[in-house]
Amino acid sequence: MMDTTIATTILLGGFLLLLILRIPITFSLATASIATALYLKIPLMAIVQQMVQGVKSFSLLAIPFFIIAGEMMGRGGIAEKIINLANVLVGRIRGGLGMVNVVDSMFFGGISGSAVADVASTGTIIIPLMNKKGYDNDFSVAITVTSATQGIIIPPSHNMIIYSVAAGGVSVGRLFLGGYLPGILLGISLGVIVYIISVKRNYPKERKYTLKEAVKILIDSFLGLLTAIIIMGGVISGIFTATESAAVAAVYAFIITFFVYRQIPLKEFRGILYSTLKTLTMVMTLIASASAFSWLMAYLRIPAKATEMLLSITDNKILLLMLINVLLLLLGMIMDMAPLILIVTPILYPVVVEKLGMSPIHFGIMLMINLAIGLCTPPVGSALFVGCAIGKISIEKATKAMIPFYIAMIVVLFLVTYIPQITMFLPNLIMPGG
Repeated sequence: MMDTTIATTILLGGFLLLLILRIPITFSLATASIATALYLKIPLMAIVQQMVQGVKSFSLLAIPFFIIAGEMMGRGGIAEKIINLANVLVGRIRGGLGMVNVVDSMFFGGISGSAVADVASTGTIIIPLMNKKGYDNDFSVAITVTSATQGIIIPPSHNMIIYSVAAGGVSVGRLFLGGYLPGILLGISLGVIVYIISVKRNYPKERKYTLKEAVKILIDSFLGLLTAIIIMGGVISGIFTATESAAVAAVYAFIITFFVYRQIPLKEFRGILYSTLKTLTMVMTLIASASAFSWLMAYLRIPAKATEMLLSITDNKILLLMLINVLLLLLGMIMDMAPLILIVTPILYPVVVEKLGMSPIHFGIMLMINLAIGLCTPPVGSALFVGCAIGKISIEKATKAMIPFYIAMIVVLFLVTYIPQITMFLPNLIMPGG
């Protein structure tokens, strides 16, 4: 008993200590795992094998394809076309550009699958434009950052693929379908806050478009939006797996970016590959280290102990889910999204799925929303940092402006948590039985 207690302390305590010392999370996971294995006299080759096993998954091949497709579409002019389309749809409402910000994030999130990519691509256009039209800078940054989190929930999302692998092979197609209604609900809630603030501050409306102009903008943006249709259509119909649809989408994005829109020269593809490789290297080494860490957690029965501990606090499902949400929100403030998915999924999955009877799809979307909120909260919110850099504003000022949006996001989180039908309606309708 003493051995496992000490080993657990080395594994979890060592990991937290290294994080506090600002060691990169990949090395923190790997070092804590190696130290624990040495204490338990487990051959280090077993740790290496678990690392290799963690990344030896066909599903993970979808990640580089999604990343490269998002990079190409982000740099290739699709962001501007999506902003124009959103302006046609909602620009005439009071605070039109704020509404445009929400809707373009909904569309672009369905292409890039990344909140940070959304802020970096659309934010560089929409934030200066909003400021020029008389919107307060902190408001412009706040809505850009918070609305960008729709990219985590509305598919395709490579974070859903990471969750699928961490949860033992949950259906990616059903996960993708499960994200649509919560993502749209999040967009509507943010839009309501934008409208209330815009009326109060008398922000302007945008001009009306003629039918001819609207049709031209729709046609111009349709080829970019078709990327998301290819991915979801292929997965839902069963023509492609998620990985195959990601590969097809990457090829399609290459053709659209360099031979149809042609806003960047072909020589830029080298830079896109380099950027993709950098991101992919970070993701895959993280998954490898987290796989060894998760294997040791299972070896030490940490998930089972965590389940017993949580159930000892309360066996009331409503209170337990609230406790889990609070825990995830706090963790999301201090850790990046991908490592948190890999670490908490093996711990919380037995509690919510096996003990509380929650669907793995429902839990996955609840987890995504929690961690999406973490992307726009200090001190480790990567989307927040990018938005503040673009808007040239302090994190403190932006965070204060985000308070109404945080409230809306948390309301959506609890609606999704306690009303499973919001998540499960589309998966059960279109892909029943998984």
